[in-house]
Amino acid sequence: MSAQLRKTTFDQFFEEREALIYQFTKGDISKREFIEEHYYFIMRLNLKPFKRIDSFEKGLYNYQYFNAIAKYNKLRSKDKKLIEKHPELVKELLEKVKEAYHRKDESVTRLLRFLDYQNVESYYIKSKSEFLDNKLFEIVLNDYEGVIFHSISRGLLEELKREGVFCEIRKKSKIDEYVNKKY
Repeated sequence: MSAQLRKTTFDQFFEEREALIYQFTKGDISKREFIEEHYYFIMRLNLKPFKRIDSFEKGLYNYQYFNAIAKYNKLRSKDKKLIEKHPELVKELLEKVKEAYHRKDESVTRLLRFLDYQNVESYYIKSKSEFLDNKLFEIVLNDYEGVIFHSISRGLLEELKREGVFCEIRKKSKIDEYVNKKY
């Protein structure tokens, strides 16, 4: 196979990500199935997060890696049987969720710094969740189609404000159907 035709891990990652998004938006898979399939795919890639963010692809991969771990473990922590039979495991899962979300937010910060906050916009999003309402914000990278991050990190929010890319308004999320769907 020629070097031109060989797919990189990033090609494979982005193609799978797009395929899952397409399946979800068409209604072929639920949010729960999306979260599970995304997690399983990232685990099958067997590609650990990058220590250095020196490209958009590495930054996006790190965000997706930690986000997948957080969402999958959050999903597992809601299992009624697990809650009843293994509350200590649920506690461990919730610690993993917390750590993965923290690392996800670090990844976003590092990527935004790499991009020098160019063509970035951020704002609070309208949320159906009482817990997330007036906490959850969206970060849109306008130079990259369909690249949208979400966070509730106060530290990240303060940095976005310092960099002048956060607007103190509430908008409907660009991916509202996904963000406001329970799982």
